[in-house]
Amino acid sequence: MDLFVSESAPIDSSLDCPTLSADTLKQLNTRSTAQGTLRLALHLLILLSSGYLWSTNIGEHWPIALPALVIYGFSLAAMFAPVHECSHRTVFANNTLNDAVGWIAGVLSFYNITFFRRYHKWHHRYTQDPDKDPEMSDPKLQTWGDYLLAMSGLPWWWGKLTTHFRVAMGQLDSYPFIPETAREEVIRSTRWQLGVYAIAIGISIIFGQPWFITYWLLPLFIGQPILRFILLAEHTGCSGDRNPYTNTRSTLTLLPVRLLMWNMPFHAEHHLYPSIPFYQLPIAHQQLKAHFSHVEPGYIHVNRAIVAGLNSAV
Repeated sequence: MDLFVSESAPIDSSLDCPTLSADTLKQLNTRSTAQGTLRLALHLLILLSSGYLWSTNIGEHWPIALPALVIYGFSLAAMFAPVHECSHRTVFANNTLNDAVGWIAGVLSFYNITFFRRYHKWHHRYTQDPDKDPEMSDPKLQTWGDYLLAMSGLPWWWGKLTTHFRVAMGQLDSYPFIPETAREEVIRSTRWQLGVYAIAIGISIIFGQPWFITYWLLPLFIGQPILRFILLAEHTGCSGDRNPYTNTRSTLTLLPVRLLMWNMPFHAEHHLYPSIPFYQLPIAHQQLKAHFSHVEPGYIHVNRAIVAGLNSAV
């Protein structure tokens, strides 16, 4: 079984890096199915409530419909957060439950957890390594135009479409992080996911209703820029070495964002100790925050700093 709960980039032994004690880490590493279920229930409550308001006010009460669409769209896009947490298998004490919830969350957010788990394992192992970290393959932001394009989510959509179809066709040579032993599982999982979308599209066509667009495609298109705004802060502008105290950023943000992102804003803590479940990260933050180079007061602050360092050419 491919467990992925604790592997991170090897720390340079020459670095003087403080760490949590073995006893503290043991306590923080405790997984809780109750905590995972509660967070999932809250996320789904926000998703379904905002989706209901969106569906019942379309074309009639736009002052209600538009904010509901934004919240609903971000809730859909933020289903990436349980995909991420379940890929580490730290959300629930039961690994089968982690995999099942992560797969369904991936269908909603257009990620595939079976693929993502291997992709993300390399991201942790080779964080900020330009030759091996898969996230480093994304185009580097150099101009305002690059930034605006990234914020639109269009490169993300294109990347997801091409990746899903390549994987479904068995074309995995471009993905060295997928071992030979996992190829059949990744291909099968991706094909099943694309099959779910095909069924949803088919139902919309049969009933002559734009349900697939209205309740999935459009909201996710609206929510993706918000998610891009958040995820860009994780490593952009941080060091390119193996020091987890300098190569990853934690961002202090509002409670609703922390809730829907499953505490991913405490990203430096997560990269240092991927085995710590999401609900324990605020505790880890209190013990480690003084040692991190990048703890920023909000995503607007981070993105302003990123934009300030770009070439003004669009």
